[in-house]
Order: sequence, then structure tokens, then C-alpha cells
Amino acid sequence: MKISIRLVVSLIITVAAVVVSFSFYSVIREKERLVNDLERRTVVLAESLKETSAPLVKANSAARLNRLVKIFGDRERLKGVAVFDARGGVISVTPSLAPAVSNQIPVVVDSLTDKTPSGELMRIDGKKVYVFSMPILSDDQPIGALALFQDASYIDARLAEIWRYNLIRFLALSVFIVAVTLIVVRWSVEGPIALVARWIRDVRTGKGKPHYPAGIPKGTMLEPLISEVTFMAKSLAMARARAEEEARLRFRAESLWTAQRLKEYMLRELGGKKLFLVSNREPYMHTREGRAVKAIMPAGGLVTALDPVMRICDGVWIASGSGEADRETVDADDKLRVPPEEPAYTLKRVWLTKEEEDGYYYGFSNEGIWPLCHITHTRPTFRLEDWVKYQEVNEKFAEAVLKEIESEESPLVLIQDYHLALLPYLIKQKRPDAKVAIFWHIPWPNPEAYGICPWRQEILLGMLGADLIGFHIQIHCNNFLDTVDRFLESKIDWEQFMVVRGGHATLVRPYPISVAFENQRESAPRQDRREIRENIFKEMGFQAEFLGVGVDRIDYTKGIPERFRAIERFFEKYPQFIEKFTFVELGAPSRTHIKRYHDLISEVEELADRINWRFQAGSWKPIVFLKAQHSHRTIERFYMASDVCIVSSLHDGMNLVAKEFVAARDDGDGVLVLSQFAGASRELVDALIINPYDVEATADATYSALAMDRNDRADRMRRMRAVIRENNIYRWAGNLVTDLGRLRLSDNV
Repeated sequence: MKISIRLVVSLIITVAAVVVSFSFYSVIREKERLVNDLERRTVVLAESLKETSAPLVKANSAARLNRLVKIFGDRERLKGVAVFDARGGVISVTPSLAPAVSNQIPVVVDSLTDKTPSGELMRIDGKKVYVFSMPILSDDQPIGALALFQDASYIDARLAEIWRYNLIRFLALSVFIVAVTLIVVRWSVEGPIALVARWIRDVRTGKGKPHYPAGIPKGTMLEPLISEVTFMAKSLAMARARAEEEARLRFRAESLWTAQRLKEYMLRELGGKKLFLVSNREPYMHTREGRAVKAIMPAGGLVTALDPVMRICDGVWIASGSGEADRETVDADDKLRVPPEEPAYTLKRVWLTKEEEDGYYYGFSNEGIWPLCHITHTRPTFRLEDWVKYQEVNEKFAEAVLKEIESEESPLVLIQDYHLALLPYLIKQKRPDAKVAIFWHIPWPNPEAYGICPWRQEILLGMLGADLIGFHIQIHCNNFLDTVDRFLESKIDWEQFMVVRGGHATLVRPYPISVAFENQRESAPRQDRREIRENIFKEMGFQAEFLGVGVDRIDYTKGIPERFRAIERFFEKYPQFIEKFTFVELGAPSRTHIKRYHDLISEVEELADRINWRFQAGSWKPIVFLKAQHSHRTIERFYMASDVCIVSSLHDGMNLVAKEFVAARDDGDGVLVLSQFAGASRELVDALIINPYDVEATADATYSALAMDRNDRADRMRRMRAVIRENNIYRWAGNLVTDLGRLRLSDNV
């Protein structure tokens, strides 16, 4: 009922605004028309009287002038006539006007002065009168003036009539709109909503089926809601199964997942089998520093998450070599043991030409698939030559993988991310006994967004070559199954979350990736953290009471410009923090060969400079933008020293920065401001969740973080750390590898 009242009131207000606007416009136009008509009639009459009155004025014949003005007094709307001398004094006037007409009437004086006719509306005896004065000239000099007084009160009466008519129209329309609105709301909104509510209740309680409810025609305004609820109902079985499994684990008092537990678990589950991990990015790259060669770990969540897992299982990581000294450090088979300081697994490098890298990586992967999957208003670019290189590179990776697994029986292959979407199919073609999984680290869009890709079916077929496809969160699984359902002929099993096509089954599961929590320091003296903070400010050359941090690869999906604008708005709204709060952005340049990324770096730098120029005081800066490839040790220092970490992704599969920050805060302090569009927001509900597009809300969240009570900060951080401690990278790897290892390829359909 409330929605009906709100709708009716809104419509009435809208109609009232429209009626008033049009009435006002009509009144103005009608007034102009009536005044113009009055002026025209008055001018015609004045011209005729001028011919008669001019000789009389020149002869100074007052008696004859008096007879003339009496004749034209009170005719229709003409209230009277007056004749004036050259100075504006009254010579003769219609008797009925005599009390109201005095010497020096402004319009008469103006016409005598300018020697041109002049007219204006004025009030005489409380009535609106149009006064028109025409000078009488002799030898081009004014000897007097003839003035006509026209009754203009009918104009106000006509305008009032328009307002009354439109008021009646408004009242009639309002009654009609109220009646129609109530009928439409009852039949088209309230009735269907009641049906949908009953259907949702039946589905929730297990009495109904997750299909389109009967009694509601398709194409109604509720269809999007019904579709979303249908998808939610389809995933309910999966959610219940997982909840039951969690309950069983808790009942059995299962211990937390650790590196040692994962190692023992994988030995038991895999029976000594190696794990073959494939990704575009390598976990270690070799660069030159002078004459020396140095191994560094590239920035990125994939490497951060998977390196601890590979250290445990002593597997083989196959990736493209991108370091300038990579070729100098491998053996004849393009392999080496890593990490350099404590070798634990094998890295095999695949070499790409510049043309292949440009087309496969910068072109199709990062100008096509990346913006396609991240809905951040950046248009994907698809070029045939890039697609050709993408296929060629996937085939090159397939050759490398097949060579490594040729002596393995039922090998386990775990493929990472969107660069290698065709690889599962290429491997399964040659090794159908291989158990292949692909983990998609970025979001998967809805079918409508995905459908613009020219090679949408080829990518789906490549991915469905895998036996297991993993995403970070359930909604991405739902989107993927919807996409397959839209573009491929296949069978979708919503109960098992499985795609069956051509006799091959592919499971689709959510696996929220995380960090190696146990590697974080369990405790550290508070003096250490104060010392870290002081050292950071010393390095930056100024002091501040509060410190904020952002850690990102410089990418348009991370919301860095939006974050900086929110910081600017924060200082506008809360000027008491000027010279007290500094935000440090640790930005790693990425894909700078792509114009969109190159322009983004310039945009971020210019934005930081503008904000600093506006608010900077002395040596203090509101924003410090550190553009470099930062080491994990450097990043951890800022995590430990900061009061607030802002993660403002516009669209992100998970975003491990949020989890790294929480894991680093073993002091139990600090506040996480987290985008609702990052997958991590599903788990870290005690963060301050923001819409990064909402600058005002982000600025307010920053203030709330800095003003938050110490106990509240500690409680929030304790709960978030408990989530990450339990759902760490070892649990992720254990669940994913277990599901892959337990697949029975012969009867998994």
C-alpha cells in the first residue's frame, strides 16, 4: 500500500509540475498576444485622431479639443482621450479621466522627449489601463501630444480564466491518474509480487521447483527478479551441501590448514603424483643489475597465492619467460629449480616472440578478454591477428605441457587464468586420461556482456575441455553456466553444477583464493611497528598523524583515480585532517605498451599532482604516489604502519591485497575499506564496504576508519583474521586439488 501511495503522490507532483509549467507558458503567450492586439488597435485609433487634433493644438483651440475628447470618451474599451502641451501639461481630457490624469505623465513626457509614440500599462483608479502617447509635431518639433487610455483589465480576467481552466484540468487528471495507478499497481505489481513471494517461500522450504513460476507472464517488470531468484534457487543445493560439509568438519574438530597439513594431505590424496601448473606469468624472473643476474618475484595475486602451494608439492610450473636474463639461467630443457635460495619445485619456461607477445598477451588477452570480463566501462578490442596469435601461443603451451606429462599416468594439470582458455581442450585432445582443471582468476561476465566476443564459442569449447573449472565466487560460476547455456548446445546440471557436452562432463565450482596466513608474523613488539612507521615518514621527508595505503597493479579495474578523488573529497569534507593524514599509493606499472594503461598512469600522476598542489602545506603531502615494482617486504612495511588500507576495485575476481593487509596486521589494529565489487567483500564482511564509484561514501568511509574506536577496530580485525586463518591458500589448494584428483574420468558423466 505504501508503494501505491508513493507512486500516486509522485505522479500527482509530476503532473502538477507539468500543468503549472504549461499554464505559466500559456499565460505568458496569451498576455503577449492580448497586449500586442491592444497596442495595434490603439495605434490605429491614435493615427486617426491625430489628424483631427493636430490643427486644434496648433491653433490652441481648447474648446474644440474639449468637444473632441468628450466624443471619444468611454467608447467600448476606450476609457478616454487627453491632449497635452509641449511640456506635458494637460490641455484637454475626457471628463471621467480628469481626476486621475495629471501633468507630467511619464509615457507622455517620453514621447515628447523622443518625438516618437510610446505606450505602457499602468494602473488608474485601481484598474489596469494601457496608455498610448503620440507626439504632435510642427516643423519636426513637438507642440503637444495625444494620449489614449485603453481599458486593459480584461487581460487579467483572461489570464485568470486560463489558470482556473488548467486547475480544473489538473484536478481531473489527478483523479484519473490515481484511479488508473491503483488499478495497474494492483493487477500488475502487487498481485505478481504476492505470487513471486509465495513461489520463493516454496523454493526456500523445498516445496517448489526452481523454474519460472506459473501465473506470471514473461516480459513483465518482475522477470529480471524472477530470473535472479531462479539462479539463486539453483545454487541452493550446492550451498546446502557445502554448509553440511563445513558442519561435519567442525564437528570432527578439523585443524586449520597449514603448509605441513597440505603437504601430508596431497601426499595421501595424490599418491606421489606431481602437480603440473600452467600460467602465463612465471613465479620468478631473472633480470640484470649491472653484470649481476638477480631473481625477483613479479607482482600479482596469482604468484603470491600459488608459490607456497608449489613449494609443498614439488611440482612443475610451466610459464612464459619474460625476464631479460631468463634464458641465461635455464638448462637445456628450459628448466630450473626455484626459489633460488631454497629450491622446492621446477620452473619450465616457454619462449614467446615479440609478435606472439603483442598479439596473444597485450592484444587478445588484455585488450580483449580482460575488459570483456571486467565490466569497468572500457571497451574490448578484438582483432583477428591477435586471435591468431592467441591460438598459436596456446598451442605452444600445449606442446610444452604434453612433453612434460608424457611419462605420467593420469597426470594432474592445473591451468591458470584467461590467457590459456584454449589449453584444456588442446591437452585433452592428446591426453584424454589427464585430469585437467582451469582456474579463472578474473570475473566471468553475464551472457549479454560476453556475447560481444567474436570467438565466444571457441573460448567456451576450449575451457570445457577441462574436467574442472574454478572461479572465485558463486556468481561467476552462475554467469559461466548461463553463458554456456546461451551459446553452446549442451546439458546443464544445476544440481551438480556441471556441463555435459559430447559425452564429457565439466564441473564448475567456486574456490575463493586466499593467502598463506601462517607465514605472517604471529607477534611483534609495538616498538617495531612504531619504528617502521617513523622510518617510512623519514624516508618520505615529513610527518603525519595518520597513514593510509593502497597497493595495486596500475590497472583501470583497480579504481585508483576514483580512490584519489575520494581522498580529495575527504579533505574537503574533513579539513581537520589536513597535515594529519597522508595516503600512500604503491603502484606497479603494468602493460604500459597498451595505450589505455599508458594513459592511466599519466591520469593518476596528474591527479595526484593536482590534489597535492591544492592541499600541500610545507613538506606535508596528502598523496604520495610511489610508482615502481615493489617487493613484498616493502609492501608489508606499509601494511604494518598504516591506519587504513583502501581497496577500491571497480570489478575484481578476488583482490588479494585486502587479504594480505588483514593477514599482515598481527597487532590486531588497522581498518580495511573494501570495494563491494571485489570478490573478497563476500568473506571480509567486517571491512567498511564501499561503492568505489560513490566518491562521497568513500570519503565518509575513510573518515569512519580514522575515527573508529580502538575496540571496534580490534574486533573487526580479529574477525577478519579468523576468516583468513581458516580459509587460507592451503585450504584453497587442498579443496581444488582434491576435487581434481578425485575425478573419475570414465564415469564422471
